Amino acid sequence: MAYAIIQTGGKQYRVAEGDILDVEKLALEAGESTTFNDILMIADGDKVSIGAPFVDQASVKAEVVEQWKGEKVIAFKFRRRKGYHRTVGHRRQLTKLKITSIAAK
Repeated sequence: MAYAIIQTGGKQYRVAEGDILDVEKLALEAGESTTFNDILMIADGDKVSIGAPFVDQASVKAEVVEQWKGEKVIAFKFRRRKGYHRTVGHRRQLTKLKITSIAAK
């Protein structure tokens, strides 16, 4: 089974055709397609291509399933015996992608 390692949002993901993954928010609507050209590695059986830094003429196509917010993360700071405490929270903006094809030359 073919797989690739792509880079998006400052992170790297191992993807195969049909995979569904959550990445940092992309400026796309649900149902739209996108192409990733920052491919670090492609493997298809015994044939492996490693980029320096990216594999030439390789692409991964994906379809946006939905835009959503992740779990709330709470950061609580305090200094003991000083009466200082602070609570801060945020929710990550995420995009759910379905990998449709992996192409290499």
